[in-house]
Amino acid sequence: MTREELTEKILDIKREKGWTWKYVTDEIGGMSPVLVVGALLGQHKLVKPLAKAAADLFGLNESEERMLNEVPMRGAGVPMPPTDPLIYRFYELVMINGPAWKALIEEEFGDGIMSAIDFDFDMERLADPKGDRVAIKMSGKFLPYKYYGAEQGIPTLGLKEA
Repeated sequence: MTREELTEKILDIKREKGWTWKYVTDEIGGMSPVLVVGALLGQHKLVKPLAKAAADLFGLNESEERMLNEVPMRGAGVPMPPTDPLIYRFYELVMINGPAWKALIEEEFGDGIMSAIDFDFDMERLADPKGDRVAIKMSGKFLPYKYYGAEQGIPTLGLKEA
């Protein structure tokens, strides 16, 4: 079985049982629902206790359970640019606002990046009479570029200079 086939199996079982992602993530627990759903969709790995919980919930065999614990090929199966309208809107946000975000982050923190590995993501629904809104909060650790080979008196990291 391939990872893609396991994802389809999980989705088929979820559909057949009428489960919501909230139900699934509450049952598996252990970490952010975004990471649990991402793992079940093949974009993250589940640590062994969570892979076991997922296997028990979905009735998976030992091989399928171990597959949930393997490091995946992240981003596989997502075309660039994305074709799904919702995912494309995130891509569009980065294309349009990315240069401004980059400039503002560098001005505040220095020469570096925001981690997508040491990263938190929260989403909530905000009621609005004109149509409910999706509120997203992303928080990533700032990682300054390392200036390797820096000589005496030259900073070794791209942190904002005082």
